[in-house]
Amino acid sequence: METILKLEIKDNAFARQFETKVETGIVSVEYSFQEKKIFLTKINVPEGYDDEEFISNFLKSIMEIALEKKLKVVPILPKIVTFFKKNTIYKELLPPGIRL
Repeated sequence: METILKLEIKDNAFARQFETKVETGIVSVEYSFQEKKIFLTKINVPEGYDDEEFISNFLKSIMEIALEKKLKVVPILPKIVTFFKKNTIYKELLPPGIRL
């Protein structure tokens, strides 16, 4: 099993986003809550930032938070849908009826 890079993630409830710092700024994933579900709606990265492996590790860390909080994850973005397709171990986090 691959190791997940432990990232320092801040849950900025006011801005409704998970945030982590990178050299060039902040990477964030915006969310909204509805009935024990978290909808991941947008990924924000600093201009010119394209470290896909880091973003994947950031999403894995968010999935671990969802597991801890017993939340179902609803991927809104195509990039997050792709993440679920590549990381099938997180499919249990999808609400019933959502197929990718």
